[in-house]
Amino acid sequence: MKKKVTILGATGSIGKSAADVILSALERFDVQVVTANTNAELLAEQAIKLKAKRAVIVDETKYDTLKSKLDGTGIEIAAGEQALEEAASEPADLILAGIVGIAGLKPIMKAIEQGSCVAIANKEPLVAAGPLVMAAAKKHGTTLLPVDSEHNAVFQVFDFERSDGIEKITLTASGGPFLNRSLEDMANVTPDQAVAHPNWSMGRKISVDSATMMNKALEIIEAHYLFNIEPDKIDVLIHPQSVIHSMVHYKDGSVLAQMGASDMRTPIANVLAWPERMETPGQKLDLTQMNKLTFEKPDFERFPALKTAYQCLESGLHSCVALNAANEVAVEAFLTNNIGFLDIMDCIDHILGKTKTTKLDTITDIIEFDETIRAKTKDFITNGVTKKAAQSS
Repeated sequence: MKKKVTILGATGSIGKSAADVILSALERFDVQVVTANTNAELLAEQAIKLKAKRAVIVDETKYDTLKSKLDGTGIEIAAGEQALEEAASEPADLILAGIVGIAGLKPIMKAIEQGSCVAIANKEPLVAAGPLVMAAAKKHGTTLLPVDSEHNAVFQVFDFERSDGIEKITLTASGGPFLNRSLEDMANVTPDQAVAHPNWSMGRKISVDSATMMNKALEIIEAHYLFNIEPDKIDVLIHPQSVIHSMVHYKDGSVLAQMGASDMRTPIANVLAWPERMETPGQKLDLTQMNKLTFEKPDFERFPALKTAYQCLESGLHSCVALNAANEVAVEAFLTNNIGFLDIMDCIDHILGKTKTTKLDTITDIIEFDETIRAKTKDFITNGVTKKAAQSS
């Protein structure tokens, strides 16, 4: 029996890697739906290659483009937010959720409600709505499979049936391109420098998050919810070689680690085939090419995002939502040269300092609160921030 798969966000970096894996073993998969936000051309190409039943473009102005590209293929087409949510609701053996940003929240909740397996590749659902996502998964009997290399690594070596034997987990971090830069040097870095990750090929936003180590901060929050583990039992270690992707420490002194090449096709292959295993078209780890593996504690002064994550978990869900929203706006401002690199955390700190405790019981509550935080962050950037790079020049 072929596994029925839907890919939400097929044209992003995760979606493209997933397509590579599926195409390497197309006999194993029956692709139901592929979706994209605006890239109709690539979506059509993916739909044809993957032999998808349906293609959904969220941007309704791109409907005609998608229609013309798929004319005569027999592939159904649809457009709009409602069509996206319907695609997420359609039964499948596995739904891969790779939509970037808060836009992925509603679709992932719809995917969870259909009650099979949902592979989570985007951070926002768990960071901004962790309690609601986990409660929905429990209610509908849905298995959540983490795609992030770090959480996927933990997932592979985490003993869920005997979790009382676990002492802590360790998320590893490459340290990004500025691991050994001083704060003074980081004040002057450019967007192009920030997105040049030494190990991973990623989108621009997540590459900047790696440079600030905000990606690891968000992963701390995700791990708390995914593995139901207290924040003080989640550690971070700098591991520049990106070979060991995370570890689980057991009370008997055993430390189980997952290793692999710096290639997202490894964790994607893991979730696509789960609970089985499959060949990957990606790189494979050759330990004979490893001269050394090193580990060090992170510097919270140069990378304050890590400390902020623990503070947000202690403060509550409203702070986690605010952290994610303010970061997205600040990173976009940095990428468009409106603020400096170190201004990203200044914006976040300012917004968190002004954010009051807010009860968030529903997805609507979270989305509305997220929009409020984004508006406040944009206003602060427009009226309150001067580029540190300009100040230091």
